Amino acid sequence: MKMCMLVYAEAADETLMAAIKEAGISGYTKMVEARGEGTQSDPKLGTHIWPGKNNVLFFTLPDEELEHIRDDMRRMERENPHAGIRCFIMPLDESL
Repeated sequence: MKMCMLVYAEAADETLMAAIKEAGISGYTKMVEARGEGTQSDPKLGTHIWPGKNNVLFFTLPDEELEHIRDDMRRMERENPHAGIRCFIMPLDESL
């Protein structure tokens, strides 16, 4: 089992959420108005100098679906180059 953490620009929320649903992910936790800096987009700090914010989406998936989700994430990044999409995949030992 894997835990995925998807970070993306708040402005791309509608597009990303539609893509997540299309990928068959129905259960998730979303945190909104996250702020931070990354390596592939401008800082999103919610200020006049660095406007914008991020959303963070957490979801789990079975190991056998990992390659499918990787492909979907790469496609979303290509189709939305300014959304600052980053997907972090971590092992999930247990879910209670």
